[in-house]
Amino acid sequence: MTETMMWVEKYRPAKLSSIINQKEVIGSLKGLLKNTSEIPHLMFSGSAGVGKTTAAMCLAHEILGEHWKDHTLELNASDERGINMVRERVKKFARFSGLDIKIPFKIIILDEADEMTSDAQTALRRIIEDTAKYCRFVLIANNISKIIEPLQSRCAIFKFTRISEDEVISYLEEICKKEKVKFEQKGLETIYSYSEGDMRHAINILQAVASLGIVNESNVKISAGLSRVSDVGGILKLAIAGKLSEARNKMIEMIKVYGMSESDFLKYLTEESYKIKAGKLDEILETIAKYDYRLIIGANPEIQLSALLAELGRIGK
Repeated sequence: MTETMMWVEKYRPAKLSSIINQKEVIGSLKGLLKNTSEIPHLMFSGSAGVGKTTAAMCLAHEILGEHWKDHTLELNASDERGINMVRERVKKFARFSGLDIKIPFKIIILDEADEMTSDAQTALRRIIEDTAKYCRFVLIANNISKIIEPLQSRCAIFKFTRISEDEVISYLEEICKKEKVKFEQKGLETIYSYSEGDMRHAINILQAVASLGIVNESNVKISAGLSRVSDVGGILKLAIAGKLSEARNKMIEMIKVYGMSESDFLKYLTEESYKIKAGKLDEILETIAKYDYRLIIGANPEIQLSALLAELGRIGK
């Protein structure tokens, strides 16, 4: 079981004191633990993979002790973000009576709460008010600006900062030693560069690369798809030159055969736009940003990226 366990779970901190980097946040949370009955609803904000969900789970462990599983509800709001989720699952759990006298309240963790609809957030606001005597909510968001103000005002807000390169690499080294994985420093640096401070992503890449025998720069690039990044520049040149069919075929191959994500394709396309010193750079960047937004709101990736290449061709004329 342990051998097949995902490392991101195997090495997830179990105590607040073990969480990396977030010293000010952890210090404040430890202060709240001194009087659990007065802990407010909480909101954790910050970029992906910096410890928000881990901190929420550690908090549940330390407040509820051995009873934490029975009295903690964890939901990913991006998967169940409508008003029905709030009215049914959250409300049902929140109103259920029969609290164990050994715990001060139940804890409801809503991950990716910024992906909830406005109606769902409004419904949640009322539930928070009605259940304040026996429930505490921990709302987790990458983008706090998408949380309605009435919800923000009912929570103590903690902002998590990006984890530094030294701290990420140091933690990856520790995992390598425990798992008896051979590694090179340059390999770990490449993982950090690709993960951009997202510890969860970095650990997932490390586990994937470890299966190749040694964590070095070459294997990281192969595993993470970075070895194909230079090809994105070729696709950009073809598109600008008006060779739409050829550019589209290579783009589809990049994504479907070599596994590069659509968001990474756009990121590398942006970088290559600067490298090739393309004319009308402002138009190219604005166009890439437009299609990035379309993907974020759920448009079909293949259709949108094909349209992007066509638009780059028009810019190139």
